[in-house]
Amino acid sequence: MNHDDTTSTTNEAEDENSADKRHPPVPAETESVVSDVIEAAFRVHRSLGPGLLECVCHELSNMGLPLRRQVKVPVECGGFRLATDLRLDLLVADRVVLELKACDGITDLHRAQLLTYLKLTRKRVGLLLNFNTAKLKDGILRMVL
Repeated sequence: MNHDDTTSTTNEAEDENSADKRHPPVPAETESVVSDVIEAAFRVHRSLGPGLLECVCHELSNMGLPLRRQVKVPVECGGFRLATDLRLDLLVADRVVLELKACDGITDLHRAQLLTYLKLTRKRVGLLLNFNTAKLKDGILRMVL
């Protein structure tokens, strides 16, 4: 339940049940991949510090997770396909879109980019990891469709 929203006049339990019907829970296999990705990111950040985001790929490979780098994502709108595909950083286990950053902070543009990738790839879960933070937990954004 959302305890932060004091202006809501609807039954929160009903809202949560309705949300479950619109958006089924994320499959356990996908949650497992998400956990593995976050674990790998923490290992890299803890051992090497901020900014070394490429090492996450190596760590994920060492964990046995299949991944694809720089995945081309075609963009079509109303029957028209853009000449240039978008490229997402990583697709892990064909389940989780992973965007890696080393920037001052996660912006609305970064959020929009991840949302776009999720919609275009029809994947449910995406992670945006910003390695330019003293504490990696402050640089993790999870998005679920």
